[in-house]
Amino acid sequence: MRSILLFLSFGITQTVFSQNKNNLPDTISGYFKEIKIATNNQAKVWDKNLYGPILLVEPDSRKIYANFNDSAAVLKKNGNVYSGVLPKEQNIANTSIHWNGRDWAMILLPLSQNKHNRINLIAHELFHRAQPSLGFKLFTVDNNHLDKKNGRVYLRLELEALINAIQSKGKKDILRHLTNAFIFRKYRFDLYPGADTTENLLELNEGLAEYTGVLISNRKKPDIANHFVKSLDQFLRNPTFVKSFAYQTIPMYGYLLSTGKKYWNQEITIKTNLTDYFITSFNISIPSDLESIIKEISNTYHGQTIIAEEAAREEKIKKLIAEYKNKFIEQPHFDIRFEQMNISYDPRNIMPLEEYGTVYPNLRISDKWGILSVQNGALVSSPWDKVSITNPTKIDGKNISGNGWILQLNDGYLLSKDESNGSYKLLKK
Repeated sequence: MRSILLFLSFGITQTVFSQNKNNLPDTISGYFKEIKIATNNQAKVWDKNLYGPILLVEPDSRKIYANFNDSAAVLKKNGNVYSGVLPKEQNIANTSIHWNGRDWAMILLPLSQNKHNRINLIAHELFHRAQPSLGFKLFTVDNNHLDKKNGRVYLRLELEALINAIQSKGKKDILRHLTNAFIFRKYRFDLYPGADTTENLLELNEGLAEYTGVLISNRKKPDIANHFVKSLDQFLRNPTFVKSFAYQTIPMYGYLLSTGKKYWNQEITIKTNLTDYFITSFNISIPSDLESIIKEISNTYHGQTIIAEEAAREEKIKKLIAEYKNKFIEQPHFDIRFEQMNISYDPRNIMPLEEYGTVYPNLRISDKWGILSVQNGALVSSPWDKVSITNPTKIDGKNISGNGWILQLNDGYLLSKDESNGSYKLLKK
């Protein structure tokens, strides 16, 4: 059994508190009030008010602020806010969790000073909290093809066409750019068989969550395009797109569709193919000869520049893959098997490592064996059954550390070194 927590705030810029710490409870209370009002005002989005238990967490101190109490009485009431300290076994992330008798939306502090951005982020996580009741599962599938050159090229071209549609005013221009966006998307699916399925699963999860956040944030119409432009610019700076692309695609497609079909999202089920749904809803015809059409339209969306940038990136990635393979596969290393794993990480900077799994530059794993914190890379296997890190350089009782990682070991476990190859593993006593 495993639980996966994702750090999911990359679509929203967070800034430092301007408020004095002494006024923090009042500030937090204000945050809870504004999201309560926003979700109530936008209850028609899912025909349900998504407001519910929320945990706002200070990552360094692990102090938590909540709008509800908990069943274990860890939280103490202070005015209109409940507060306490999150146990070290619990990972911290922008996510939804079950903790102390309740399902919570967890969000890291500090929040943005922009009200719409704050509401967007909290509403996104409240959607995840409500997902089961809305009929959706949490999908965490990989889309490793989006770390390959052509996968990235045709995603970027799709997004360029999409943002052009967002910024266009005439229906004819909007439809033209939308059609081209789907042409790039369909061609990507042709290049990578199965990509239509894996991308759809992530879009049903994170895409719908972010679209919900955008609607509940209730930005004024002139501000919507600016929001999408800023969000896309920030997204394109991410080292990888494999787990974050859905934050861009579904909110933009969804917003464009909502201008004529306001609550289209209520027609979506766990079985919906969103690409087909949008193509039908927009009444778009996709030509059969995609490759020839793409040659004609790519430069409208900076195609030559995108291809050149992605070719240069591919050469750098080849070198990085060789380094990671040496670090976690070929040379002696430390393997830790999962038992009841709970993991948090930043999906913006992960990197697929061929058939071996995925490298996470920073992550935190809690398990029966203890807590592992990594700041300089770790390889999680494809079957999600183990994590590999560099060999330990310091062993001090239950505190073990290596190059960029620290392991706090629980009772009942010990390190074992294989003298034949110099690698370590973790064993039960």
